[in-house]
Amino acid sequence: MRQSIRLVAAVLLALCAGVASAQQWPTKPVKFVVPFPPGGSVDPLARLLGSKLSEPLGQQFIVENKPGASGSIGTAFAAKSPADGYTFVFVFDTHAVNPFLIPKMPFDTVKDLAPVMLVGTAPMAIATSASKPYKTWADVVAAAKAKPDSVTFGTIGNGSLGHLTMTLVQQAAGVKLVHVPYKGGGPMTQDALGGQVELAVGSVAVLASHVKGGKLRAIAVTGNKRSSAMPDVPALAEQGFAGFSALAWWGIFAPAGTPKPILDKFHAELVKVLSLPDVRKTLTETLGMDIQAASQEATQKFLVGEMARWGKVVKDNDIKQD
Repeated sequence: MRQSIRLVAAVLLALCAGVASAQQWPTKPVKFVVPFPPGGSVDPLARLLGSKLSEPLGQQFIVENKPGASGSIGTAFAAKSPADGYTFVFVFDTHAVNPFLIPKMPFDTVKDLAPVMLVGTAPMAIATSASKPYKTWADVVAAAKAKPDSVTFGTIGNGSLGHLTMTLVQQAAGVKLVHVPYKGGGPMTQDALGGQVELAVGSVAVLASHVKGGKLRAIAVTGNKRSSAMPDVPALAEQGFAGFSALAWWGIFAPAGTPKPILDKFHAELVKVLSLPDVRKTLTETLGMDIQAASQEATQKFLVGEMARWGKVVKDNDIKQD
């Protein structure tokens, strides 16, 4: 009996200590690991949220770029960091695909990281130079059927979400396009602008300014609805692919074992920041993002679902890293 009372007392003390530490958190600067170089979409997202969190929480949120291996190097660093609420990692959609592309990953994507929030999702755009003849996805299909292996499409690399999405779309349409992998959205976009590649598949954030400027023509977005950043561009779901959706996404994770009260407090503060009008405007208009601000449980469920879907595409099509 005494042993049971001691055990209950110990558990209650531990819970009280956890709540107390969460109430005090943060008592020193917090590190935001961005596993990509500056630029792109993950880095500005981390910097924007970090700047908005500093005042209400009374500490600096410092962005540290640790790029390499499609985001897995920086994410591994975060996964192996102390689980004390002072290291978080901002991931992109590659996070769900890397386990199937990278041999001997240095961490377990599901077990070694605790979900904080799925911040948002966004469709990709399929665009072509304004000088090219394609006006709709049907035009691409017709050209590919008339002359197989003549239509090229650029993405940010083998196994990228753009590549995997186009793999599914080609199979559904019964055509064969030629994949041209690039090292990033910048060089891919430049080649699309110059007409060296027929199509570019990239985030709305990367391509929108060129579409608005009239140098690129967007022929489809990959969500199941139109993008607020490209309202005139029909979704693939409207062009013969009923129900089809493939979304880029941004999430925040912590090392597994980070105290739940700290994760809860951080999540609550993020929800407040994401409801600020200037933040919402930047994310929706600049990144073309649909803000999700998902719960920790919903974030983990989303991750596992994305891994199952895209892992199957990688395996079924024997897709390898660049």
